[in-house]
Amino acid sequence: MPMTPFSLLPANETTRLQTLQNYDILHSLPEALFTEVVELAATLFNVPISLIALVAADEVQYKAVHGLPGLRSQPRVEAVCALAVKEEQAVVFTDLAHSHALTLEAEVAAHSKGLRFYAGAPLRAPDGHCIGTFCIIDRQPRPFSAAEQLVLEQHAQLVAGLIAIRQQCLTHPTHGEAHWEVVRTELAWEVQALIALVRYLATYSGTHIPVPADVLALVDRRLQELRGKLADYYSESL
Repeated sequence: MPMTPFSLLPANETTRLQTLQNYDILHSLPEALFTEVVELAATLFNVPISLIALVAADEVQYKAVHGLPGLRSQPRVEAVCALAVKEEQAVVFTDLAHSHALTLEAEVAAHSKGLRFYAGAPLRAPDGHCIGTFCIIDRQPRPFSAAEQLVLEQHAQLVAGLIAIRQQCLTHPTHGEAHWEVVRTELAWEVQALIALVRYLATYSGTHIPVPADVLALVDRRLQELRGKLADYYSESL
């Protein structure tokens, strides 16, 4: 029997869940490439926590986790990520302690973990359905600029593309796992290089909140380049 309240469900919930199911990624093991992307976001935005959340019917499963070791899933009603799926757009809470949009269960869960700031962008599949969120979380309230939100959405778009090509590779009659291994290995190296660059910039000029515009522009450009490579890989896997 479903436990998620109707108020958390988007209008397209049935078809959205079918899209998520088609990707066959629920309950899958952690993969280094997805872990590298959440590490990149945590490093760039100078937050302790970043997650890739897949929002199923009554449960949120975490494909990649930075900063909350051991977290694999939680009830959907307790997850702030459920709101981005319901709204089908990015959601930002600069201070969760003063938000009135959360369910009581989500308020309790956030308080128990000491979470104060949340920003999440939807993982939008090629068919338009939102299958989850890419989010960053802090234990302190903080501002979040429109430019930062755009770069967070770029992270989400990259992850959504990775999920799509993962499914395309793994179901291809000839490419299969070998092609996905090539894709994730090469892109992981690219993301690792970008993490190293962001760390260097932070060491050289210090960390700032919000993230400086020039750093955001650099990362935005690199993420767009990665999405371009991803599109090339996707066409090769067809």
